[in-house]
Amino acid sequence: MFLSWMAWTWPTAAFFLFIVLAIATMGVWEHFSPGGGARRGVLGLDTTRGDRLFISLLGSAFIHLGWLGIMGTPLWGALAISIIYLLCVFRWV
Repeated sequence: MFLSWMAWTWPTAAFFLFIVLAIATMGVWEHFSPGGGARRGVLGLDTTRGDRLFISLLGSAFIHLGWLGIMGTPLWGALAISIIYLLCVFRWV
C-alpha cells in the first residue's frame, strides 16, 4: 500500500536486490581483504574492486538500454552480454 504508486514488479525488486547484494558483498570482501590492490588495466586506469564494480554496473545499464532500443524485450540476451562484460571488466580493467 505504501509503495503502490511505484509499480514494483518482481524483476524490479530482483534488480534492486542484486545491487544491494553486490555492494554488501564488496563491503564484506573489503573487510576481509582491505585495499584490494589497485591495478592498471587495458584502458590505462588504476582501478580497485569498487571501481570495477561501478564500471560493470554502469556498462550493464547501457547494454540493457541499447538492447531495449534495438531488440526490445525479453532482456535475456542483454543479461548474458552484461555477465560476460562484468567478467571481462573484473579480469582486464
